[in-house]
Amino acid sequence: MSINSPVFDEIENTNNTGKIIPIYPLTFSLTQNTLRKIIENGLEKVKENGGLKETLPEYILKEYNLEEINEANNSIHFPKEFEEFKKARRRLAFEELLSTQLALLQLKNNNLTDKKGIVFDKNVNMSDVINTLPFNLTKAQLRVLQEIDENMESEKSMNRLLQGDVGSGKTIVALVSAYKAVKSGYQSAILAPTAILATQHFNNFKNILDKFNINCELLISGITKKKKEDILKRLENGEIDILIGTHAMLEENVIFKNLGLVVTDEQHRFGVKQRTKIAEKGQNPDVLVMSATPIPRTLALILYGDLDISIIDELPPNRKTIETFAVTKRMEERVNNFIKKQVDEGRQAYIVCPLVEESEDEESDLKAVITLYEMCQRETFPNYKVEYIHGKMRPKEKDEIMNRFKNKEIDILISTTVIEVGVDVPNASIMVIEDAQRFGLAQLHQLRGRVGRGEYKSYCVLKYEGKGQNTKERMKVMCETNDGFIISQKDLELRGSGDFFGTMQHGIPDFKIANLFTDIDILKLAQEVAIKIVDKDASLEKQENKLLKELVKDKFTDRIEI
Repeated sequence: MSINSPVFDEIENTNNTGKIIPIYPLTFSLTQNTLRKIIENGLEKVKENGGLKETLPEYILKEYNLEEINEANNSIHFPKEFEEFKKARRRLAFEELLSTQLALLQLKNNNLTDKKGIVFDKNVNMSDVINTLPFNLTKAQLRVLQEIDENMESEKSMNRLLQGDVGSGKTIVALVSAYKAVKSGYQSAILAPTAILATQHFNNFKNILDKFNINCELLISGITKKKKEDILKRLENGEIDILIGTHAMLEENVIFKNLGLVVTDEQHRFGVKQRTKIAEKGQNPDVLVMSATPIPRTLALILYGDLDISIIDELPPNRKTIETFAVTKRMEERVNNFIKKQVDEGRQAYIVCPLVEESEDEESDLKAVITLYEMCQRETFPNYKVEYIHGKMRPKEKDEIMNRFKNKEIDILISTTVIEVGVDVPNASIMVIEDAQRFGLAQLHQLRGRVGRGEYKSYCVLKYEGKGQNTKERMKVMCETNDGFIISQKDLELRGSGDFFGTMQHGIPDFKIANLFTDIDILKLAQEVAIKIVDKDASLEKQENKLLKELVKDKFTDRIEI
């Protein structure tokens, strides 16, 4: 008999047997043994130097039965019992979530206490513009407009997040709100993440608001210097009522005469700071933040704790359900024939892939946009007009291609996720996503929402690889539901919060220990505790909250002005 590569301990020095040992994520040629030793030494050194400084006040530790920081730190690495590990994890997760909540509540209080908000005219009725629309608003849209109307007429500044699924009609809510602001004597600013989307909003606003003598203007980086100077001048002397634009609106030389309402579209593209920057161009204007990445309400409260929340939870009656299919590479030919059939009937198609150029990693056979484009043009769809678009192109190029696609000059558009945000091409009826297993569910849902915007039956085809349970589960969710809230809940469950929220785009740090899905109970507790603390001591000035103030400062100063 023989044993291959046994792990063994000498009797005097049992490092890896007879006890609970941690398993760490490893990097190149580092072993568990080495890393455990390093951590052990580190903990020992910290102990010799008097231990870590406590970050939570004594009264919180006592009241909520939490471990002291050094104890928690030791037990999360080398617990004697699993119960010890759980206690340590609870303490550290609570600390992360509490500091986040305190930071957001302070932000909210800063917004509330500094100055009074604008009280908009009660005699300006939103129904005046609603009644002229060529379609009926849904109950959800009307409910949200009522919440906004009450906000705008109160002294309290509006800071509201409007969540709604892809295509639920958030833009029209922004338009009606802007109408109320303008007719009350104020200007409105609509901030969009891309020039294409800003232009689309501009056309929609203009079509509806021209008859009310409301002046809309578009400010994007592509316009001529002369036109820009003219816009800035008219904006400053109050001739422009609604300015719609991209990041170009954040520049210092963009001065409003009397800014009353700021709307930011697709909030996940703008951090807290950018939101604040545009709001500073007015005297404490009302702020409406729109997001088409629906997230469960509990999490919305965490991420946007500085905002009130409105949700549009129904789609307009004319929106078609998009049929979704998940297929493997074996079906490639059938999918291509289906695309040809749709284009022959006069429709257009998107094909989305995750990368721009082939990765240097030889094992990776992900289709890159350019390679796929060349293949489609040469072999797969030689008789059709094929074009490609990706994020590394100049904005002007991207806008030009999207406009050509919109004007039906392109049959098949091959793209990265650059098309994820909001462009309306009513004639596009098919969305094919290559290597769908590489995308998060929320992102797949966003991409799928690019089709089904016109009168035609629309389809989304997810091409995926891999036999893993997780992959199959995710594809199944996409085929079974079109509800963004259910999808985001599932995404969070399957991928954990780190991946779900991506980078620092929310202005909120990544959680090292807390998991927003599994730690909902700790999260709710942290929220209650934070509210209690801030009610008694809004700026955390009291001696007993000195440690909390330091904790918040330490974690958030570079992201949120506190």
